[in-house]
Formats: sequence, C-alpha cells, structure tokens
Amino acid sequence: MERMRTRKEHPTGSTPTPTPTPAPSIPPPRWAVRAAQLITLLALPTGLWRLAMVCGFPSGYTEAGFVPFDTPGSKLWMLTLSVACELLALLSLGLVRPWGETVPRWIPVIGGRPVRPLAAVVPAAAGALALTAIWAAMPLWWTYPHTDMTPTGRLLVGVIYQPLVLWGPLLGAVTVSYYRRTRLTRRHADR
Repeated sequence: MERMRTRKEHPTGSTPTPTPTPAPSIPPPRWAVRAAQLITLLALPTGLWRLAMVCGFPSGYTEAGFVPFDTPGSKLWMLTLSVACELLALLSLGLVRPWGETVPRWIPVIGGRPVRPLAAVVPAAAGALALTAIWAAMPLWWTYPHTDMTPTGRLLVGVIYQPLVLWGPLLGAVTVSYYRRTRLTRRHADR
C-alpha cells in the first residue's frame, strides 16, 4: 500500500509536491513591445521638467508665476507626481514581459503564481481610458493664455507635454494585445 501512494500523499512530507508548470506563453508582437517601451519614454520629459522645478529652477515660468510652485507642499506634490507617472508608465512593460503573466518569485505570498489576465487587463484598460480623457485637450495648449509663463517656457511645456496624448491610446493597444495573447495561451493550455 505504501508504494502505491503518489508524491502528494506521502505521509512524511519528505518528497516535495511537484508544482504545475505554466503553459508556454505566446510572445508579444514586436509592435506591442515597442509601444510599451515608448510609453515609458513619453512620461520622462514631463517628469524631468517637474523635477527641475522641485530643485528650484523656474522651468519656463515667470518669477511671479513660479511662486506657487516654490513651496514645500508643491515640491512634494511635483516629486510624487513625477515618480508616480513614471512608475505607472513602467507598469505597461508588464503587458509584454514574463512578469505580466507570472508574478515574480521574490514577491512574498503570491510570487510564482500566474497572473489572472483580467487582473492586468481591467486596470490597464481603465488607465488607458483615463489617460486618453486627461490628455485629449493637450493639443490645444497653445490656444490658451499662459500669462504666468515666458514665451519660451510656454513653447517648451507645450512640446514636452504633447507626447502624453499618445499614452492612453498606446496603452489601450498594448492592453488589447496582452488580452488576446493571454486568451490564446489559456486556450492552448486547456487542450
């Protein structure tokens, strides 16, 4: 009877239970990888611009226009916003990297487990919609008066913020690619 037991049923527990191997994933399309990489670069210029303001550079504002940004609370907000935006942009890489399908082992409790596709797709799709709505009016930047900025500063800020218009649509496209790819992987695993 003892010899007929499987590894899972072994009473001493000396033999480890084999872990199920995840189904081989379908690699992401090259355009999706490039789009995810581009997303991380889109947020960088605005983050660097805000960090310059945190360091005390007016970054295109007039002396009077910079006063509201030269407070500890404003500096903390700009620093937090810069870091948060870049971290959120970096999360888009999870949609094209293995850690977007299997939680890295170094993460406590859930490390090594497969990521449920909807746990990535729903927040990414919501983020894509929100970012598209937030930045939709950015192309109109130059039609609004900016009396608190120098003419060069107005041009600079307009130029470095324009790429953010692409963040939402690119994230949406990468999210759709991730969903399709993981759905196909699940279908192959079910066979």
